[in-house]
Amino acid sequence: MAEVLIKNLHKVFDRTEVVSGIDLSIKDKEFVILVGPSGCGKSTVLRMIAGLEDITKGEIFIENNKVNDIPPKDRDIAMVFQSYALYPHMTVFENMSFGLRLRKFSKEDIKVRVDEAAQVLGIAELLDRRPKQLSGGQRQRVAMGRAIVRNPKVFLFDEPLSNLDAKMRGQMRIEIKRVHQHLNTTTVYVTHDQVEAMTLADRVVVMKNGKIEQIGTPDEIYNNPTTGFVAGFIGAPAMNFISCKLEKGSEGLYIQITDDIVLTIPEEKKAALFNNVNKTIILGIRPEHISENKQKHSLKINAKLNIVEPLGMETMVYFSINNSQVCGKVLPNQSIQNGKTITLYFDSLKFYFIDPETDLVLS
Repeated sequence: MAEVLIKNLHKVFDRTEVVSGIDLSIKDKEFVILVGPSGCGKSTVLRMIAGLEDITKGEIFIENNKVNDIPPKDRDIAMVFQSYALYPHMTVFENMSFGLRLRKFSKEDIKVRVDEAAQVLGIAELLDRRPKQLSGGQRQRVAMGRAIVRNPKVFLFDEPLSNLDAKMRGQMRIEIKRVHQHLNTTTVYVTHDQVEAMTLADRVVVMKNGKIEQIGTPDEIYNNPTTGFVAGFIGAPAMNFISCKLEKGSEGLYIQITDDIVLTIPEEKKAALFNNVNKTIILGIRPEHISENKQKHSLKINAKLNIVEPLGMETMVYFSINNSQVCGKVLPNQSIQNGKTITLYFDSLKFYFIDPETDLVLS
């Protein structure tokens, strides 16, 4: 069972703590993604698992074995880096088999392993080519193949798609997911791209300032964020945040956004908010929940559009509330133009209320 267990992990560089008390348990065969902005410590955690960074404090276990003092080559892990790091003078076959040859595997075993990995990755016809004859996506497949042939206990990926264009990243995401389903090997993957995190992971670990903000399935992270940071980081376009005041009237709680915009609060969200009456809080709502679609629980506003972005199958519209730019998502309509006022509906069941002092999601 290739479980990875991280206990109270710390890393200090020149008196600056970049990883602060990480605790994480990764199950056998699980695909876990560490995601967060640049500088949050995610790559440092990955490098400590690999043995490429010393641990300041804490413990890392792979398959119940403490690996703090075990050299990288003896941890039975394989790492795929952001750069392909292929030998330009070697063929694809030679690049993929290089590590096996260093370990004195037989020629027959090497051929079997390389051929199997090439079939899985769809590069069997490229084995005689050199890296300069390959596209970026093909080179990344070769780098993955070099890791796969080792049949490690754990795969580590450090932002492997960041050098590819948008279309190729989409194709490689599918390839990586397919390969994981085929091999069923424990995988730890680092990225700053929340789309990769949401589409690939069994569980997502959202990091900020060297700490874990939230751990959960993509669905849990998206629909039930625990902090404003997670709510804003996950989702594209990002969640809208609008400052408002929580008030109590004769009919219960409501939020006052402007003199003209007062929104009622769904009954199921009220209980968690009573302690914040007469306080300024943050209303969060995702763009897809601001639309022309009127429902029983929808709340109506009139929005003067600042920017209109036609995207083919949908159109993004931007307008201002309380000096905050707000984004909504509507159906394509050529009559929607900058400066025009349109009627939009907020889905009140999709409201998030955030404490601006603690950044915690209240309801």
